[in-house]
Amino acid sequence: MGFRENLKEELSFTGMYVKELAGLSGLKKQTIDSYLNVHGCMPSAEAAVAIAQALGVSVEYLVTGEEAKQKTVQYHKEVKQTTAQYPIEAKIAAEIIAQMEAKNRKMAVAIVKSMKKREDEEKKRK
Repeated sequence: MGFRENLKEELSFTGMYVKELAGLSGLKKQTIDSYLNVHGCMPSAEAAVAIAQALGVSVEYLVTGEEAKQKTVQYHKEVKQTTAQYPIEAKIAAEIIAQMEAKNRKMAVAIVKSMKKREDEEKKRK
């Protein structure tokens, strides 16, 4: 996949609108639209960096679909496949938890499970 496809995929993954990306990157919406349209204009290096930073990915990922560290790319692809139907907050939490050390990941998951259990119990009482 090329820049256009990777940018579309990343926008879809994050749930971000082009207008939001424009605001975060400092680029015009029309400029980003030109990178996404069928003709797929290639951005300048500066524009690519601004877009990548706004999306929280590397320029290399946007251009090639791969990161320098294969483990990161594999995780990123797995998260995209498994979290496509979840709200952005859940995706962000998954990304953060995945970057933690093993013992902290376990604690974070235990905390989330506990919160969910409490929420379910409260719903039953109502």
